[in-house]
Amino acid sequence: MSSQDLNRKVSKQSLEKLIETLELSDLQKQFLRSRWLEQVSWTSQRAKQSRNWYYRLRLTAIIGGIIVPILVGLNINDKNVASSVRWGAIALSGVVAISSAVEEFFHYGERWRHYRHTAESLKTQGWQFSQLSGLYSDYNTHQEAFSNFATQVEDILQRDVNVYVTEVVQNKEKQKEDPQQAFIKQIIPQSPTENKASEKNISEEKK
Repeated sequence: MSSQDLNRKVSKQSLEKLIETLELSDLQKQFLRSRWLEQVSWTSQRAKQSRNWYYRLRLTAIIGGIIVPILVGLNINDKNVASSVRWGAIALSGVVAISSAVEEFFHYGERWRHYRHTAESLKTQGWQFSQLSGLYSDYNTHQEAFSNFATQVEDILQRDVNVYVTEVVQNKEKQKEDPQQAFIKQIIPQSPTENKASEKNISEEKK
């Protein structure tokens, strides 16, 4: 087990102990574990994975993009070495292109920020609820504040889904549709209105 996995396990165990200390019913504690604690753990892990992939791909593209022109510009007299360097530059340029394409398709940077924001929002609500502070400062007990807390958690999770669909999924669909739309415009004749507009623009340019 890595140190990061161990830290995450310890953190989760400490939060579980915190849940046990709250004066709540068993059903309410189960909600805290399944809907709050599990989501905090899941979004934090996804944020970490997305961040790592984003850094790997971006650094590969940046460093490779710097090295390739240097290799191309080298003046090497030895034919064998020159051939090896040339093929190395070609391979590295391919790696750079693939890294950029993968990051652009999966949007790891956006996913990282998205999951991180959700995880921190859930943590903030959890700590405020446990201390009866912030939004819960007007309540005297955790029993009284629980309904509001559950509503806040569900709102965060719903926004999480909506933002993910809007920013990530729709961007992927747009990337798929753009080349198709361009191809369709090339093979489908223009409508009469568009043809007239084009002829009008051409005649104005001639004048």
